[in-house]
Amino acid sequence: MAPRRTEAVHKDAGGIDAQAPDSVLRLLADAQIEAARAVHSAIPAIAQAAEKVAACLAGGGRLVYAAAGSSGLMALADALELPGTFGIPRERVFILLAGGREALVNLAGGPEDDVDLAASDVAATGLKAGDCLVAISASGSTPYAMSALEEARRRGAATIAFANNAGAPMFDIADVSVLLATPPEVVAGSTRMGAGTAQKIALNMMSTLAAIHLGHVHDGYMVNLHADNIKLHERAARIVSAISGCDTATAQALLEKSGGSVKLAILLASGASSPEAANQLLEGADQRLRSALSKLEGSRGSHQ
Repeated sequence: MAPRRTEAVHKDAGGIDAQAPDSVLRLLADAQIEAARAVHSAIPAIAQAAEKVAACLAGGGRLVYAAAGSSGLMALADALELPGTFGIPRERVFILLAGGREALVNLAGGPEDDVDLAASDVAATGLKAGDCLVAISASGSTPYAMSALEEARRRGAATIAFANNAGAPMFDIADVSVLLATPPEVVAGSTRMGAGTAQKIALNMMSTLAAIHLGHVHDGYMVNLHADNIKLHERAARIVSAISGCDTATAQALLEKSGGSVKLAILLASGASSPEAANQLLEGADQRLRSALSKLEGSRGSHQ
């Protein structure tokens, strides 16, 4: 394996403990920006990962994240928001964090070395062919993440690995490898910083592109959101209004008629005769609103 950049000393970190607070913070901010830039070189691999995730979810499969420590927190942040933002059913998104729920209040290091725990955690999800497991590790060699990948591959699931070191052993196991070549940390080895920032960005990019592939984003709007609070109900109405051109009061009424579905409400506002007819349009368009709207417009034109 290549020398771990995630354990190397940052070139500007010498004497950091003797510098003025503003200088320290400027260095930390610049290092985060530099780490974020590392994501650009990973775009082709992230695109492949998003395609795998979208294919899995489109086929009725489940998406599983597996990680330890700071990488686990980045996985948690991405995974937990998928149901609300993109309407992906909660029962189809799993988060395997080394140490389980206890890790959310005590992020101990020991569980990340437990390969048997990783295998049993994967087995407990019932992972199988048609599902997809995403493993994240800054070093690229965390035993928990590697064991989860190996068990997922043994079960026939698609596998994706995110790591911040070139030549990471995880890359030899996964179907898709995403290298986030972040520079050394200002605090050597503290991968909650630059490496974690790049992971957060890359995971968000992957899941957002997967949602776009699935038809859950239209003109920058989250048209498959799950509105379960006042803010999101208001956002849903604004989305329906913005895309269809109706006023917000009409949008709210159509959302009630459509059972809260933004896509169906937009189709109703655009001329669909009923929620059932709108749903048929969506199903015929693979849940892609743009295609469904085009079909609706075409059918209206043919009757004029």
